[in-house]
Amino acid sequence: MSSQRVPIVAGNWKMNLDRKRAVELVCRLRESVLADSRVEVGVAPPFPYLSVVAESLHGSRIFVAAQNLHWEKEGACTGEVSAKMLLDVGCSHVIVGHSERRHVMGESADAVARKLDLALSVGLKPILCIGETIEERKGARTEEVVLGQLKSALKGHRAEDLQDLVLAYEPVWAIGTGLNASPEQIREVHALIRRWLAERFLSTFADAMRIQYGGSVKPANAAELLAVEGVDGALVGGASLALETFLPIVQAPRVVRA
Repeated sequence: MSSQRVPIVAGNWKMNLDRKRAVELVCRLRESVLADSRVEVGVAPPFPYLSVVAESLHGSRIFVAAQNLHWEKEGACTGEVSAKMLLDVGCSHVIVGHSERRHVMGESADAVARKLDLALSVGLKPILCIGETIEERKGARTEEVVLGQLKSALKGHRAEDLQDLVLAYEPVWAIGTGLNASPEQIREVHALIRRWLAERFLSTFADAMRIQYGGSVKPANAAELLAVEGVDGALVGGASLALETFLPIVQAPRVVRA
């Protein structure tokens, strides 16, 4: 983890919690995460709770992210949510291209790219997820897949367009499975990503890019995973649903840097 890059830890709640539990969680989190600039912290609630969570966190350092958005600005897109709506209810960030969107909901690389483009155009800060399946890793295709996802999503962009971008390396086989990529596997992929960014853009841009790790991050392994060279925080799933499991992960980068 670079001392120049502020680590970012975000909790992706997916389709969990209810209104009462969501508010209780973020109110407790707000009390626990004080004005500490060493870690940037956020939560990504389901759509129905974005507004109430944003209101509960107003004035705090904790950002609110949406889990998805549509690529159209507005119009006849039944069941979808626009980027401007997300901004209107208090979101500053949005997750784009999560593996569940790609592999379960069938979201194409083109859809991911269009969503990223729109988010950037309206001022939403995207967290772009990339990662390989277990079949792709066993087939020695990790580099091909990860760089292919990057190339597709960032096509046509300049470095200056992407100052607010955060990347999240999430090996699909480690999400919600209890499995983890090894520290060496994580280091290799993060280094691969950063080399490609340096070649495609600039070395200074690559050095500044924050790359999270996601995939069964828990209190028991957070310090080890966040100590891996090139890892700048975590995108957390199930462990973000309770303060007792999320807070130790939020605090892990401080331990690593101490």
